Amino acid sequence: MTDKTSAALETMPAWEQRFRAPRTGLPDWAEDAPHRSLFVSNATGTFELYAWDRSTGKQRQVTDRPNGTTDGVLSADGEWVWWFADTDGDEFGVWMRQPFDGGPDEPAVPGLAPSYPAGLALGRQGTVVVGRSTEEDGSTVHVVRDGGEPVEIYRHRESAGVGDLSRDGTLIAIEHTEHGDAMHSALRVVRPDGEVVADLDDTKGGREPLGLTVMGFAPVDGDSRLLVGHQRGDRWEPMLWDPLSGVETALALDLPGDLGADWFPDGSALLIEHSYQARSELWRYELATGELSRLETPPGTVSEATARPDGSVEFLWSSAALPPEVRSTTGRVVLDPPGVKAPASVAVTDAWVDGPGGPVHALVQRPEGAGPFPTVFDIHGGPTWHDSDAFASAPAAWVDHGFAVVRVNYRGSTGYGREWTDALKHRVGLIELEDIAAVREWAVASGLADPDRLVLSGGSWGGYLTLLGLGTQPEAWALGLAAVPVADYVTAYHDEMEALKAMDRTLLGGTPEEVPERFEASSPITYVDQVRAPVYISAGVNDPRCPIRQVENYVRRLAERGAPHEVYRYDAGHGSLVVEERIKQVRLELDFVQCHLG
Repeated sequence: MTDKTSAALETMPAWEQRFRAPRTGLPDWAEDAPHRSLFVSNATGTFELYAWDRSTGKQRQVTDRPNGTTDGVLSADGEWVWWFADTDGDEFGVWMRQPFDGGPDEPAVPGLAPSYPAGLALGRQGTVVVGRSTEEDGSTVHVVRDGGEPVEIYRHRESAGVGDLSRDGTLIAIEHTEHGDAMHSALRVVRPDGEVVADLDDTKGGREPLGLTVMGFAPVDGDSRLLVGHQRGDRWEPMLWDPLSGVETALALDLPGDLGADWFPDGSALLIEHSYQARSELWRYELATGELSRLETPPGTVSEATARPDGSVEFLWSSAALPPEVRSTTGRVVLDPPGVKAPASVAVTDAWVDGPGGPVHALVQRPEGAGPFPTVFDIHGGPTWHDSDAFASAPAAWVDHGFAVVRVNYRGSTGYGREWTDALKHRVGLIELEDIAAVREWAVASGLADPDRLVLSGGSWGGYLTLLGLGTQPEAWALGLAAVPVADYVTAYHDEMEALKAMDRTLLGGTPEEVPERFEASSPITYVDQVRAPVYISAGVNDPRCPIRQVENYVRRLAERGAPHEVYRYDAGHGSLVVEERIKQVRLELDFVQCHLG
């Protein structure tokens, strides 16, 4: 960033500076060449991939595409950068590769047709494992050895993907949902020729199906143990499973909340990512002794972390008040982008509200002054996700403009136990809105929110809940802002990518033809004639997750009855990686609210 650009940035409103300020993701590093790293940055105004040679300090932009690039991985030897090439954000494409030091791009796996990506593993012995998903083939896994032709070793109609490849290249872990429950994966380990070694499936034999996820094979030669996430208690936590011997090893981790894990590079310890009540921290777990020691991180959210060969841990950290930084447990900042830093925002406070399914956790940001405030209920997507005490430019923009912002971790959200997440079944959308309504009533009764100036807002699943809420709770909301939403559930199901069809079948208990009454009850278009509040909708014309046709169906119904609405369509997929485009979208939302709410 030039001095002239930095000076121009400093004159802009704080909310725009937060979007434009250069930032980086956590650098990934090559296992056998740890001085070579790959990271994502918006330094050019579009999120792209960058190669970084730590031994020389040289950084180089790898990709340069109009709608940005974020999916990339380094080969184990650090010689190649692999990146996924789709078309304008449609998520359908092929893997490309480029030499680490620069050079022409080339197809990474010639012979494989375009698809949706479903995992990738690059081995040391020239073995490549590629997961794919298409409407015609369902889920497939292909193996390429020594640059030869790709060989299909797995195929199923239900969703599946590549988990990991063992260090010696002899074992492949696959996550699959052959049982038909897309919320709870089972695991299968196979040889590179497709021979089944072992299965691990927690969806059978119990009162309720339980999920499993691959966290990674041991990074040590001759060690066949696989680190696995499981839900055998009321949360996610790690265990060890050796698919060759069948031995399962539970880990004594006396911490509340969800636990993720990764290996330290020498295999002697695990890096534990501990998430609890919308905050997170890091721990080290010694496998030999069971000793658990906390690693120093500031209060807030660690969104990514990786252990380095020297024993240090690098992590991407932020809080609602402070912008993200790539830090190390050594105490230093790992990557510090040049130029103006993003302005701080205000800290969040916690609200716990009694809801119909139990206590609901909400995060609240307040502007200066005394309430009640006009209030934006900013609803997260997923739905299996949760809002946390992390920096977010869009909520900060609303606070700058005098709005309180409330973010609700409704039933279906992760981070509050398995039962809370799995409660989202059959009455999809309506369950979440019950929790949002309980928090809304608290916000008004507490004096935080002005009942006549409540804005329901969200993107993706949050956009879906916005449109559904405007129709089922028409008297509650003054305005609605829905980004990349599900608007017509039946049409969305038929047009969306295969993995999301599987998720919808799980959530609703079948297809639109099998359970039409559930799709009807959960679809915003069912209630479109009841919408009274002005509604703003933004949608990507190449979106494979919330396709444009079903949005147009909903908009047409609004127009037919003369309901106040605005629609913004942009040339991208499920959101945009271009900074100016994202700013434009927020500015349009701010203008819409100013026009209708004052």
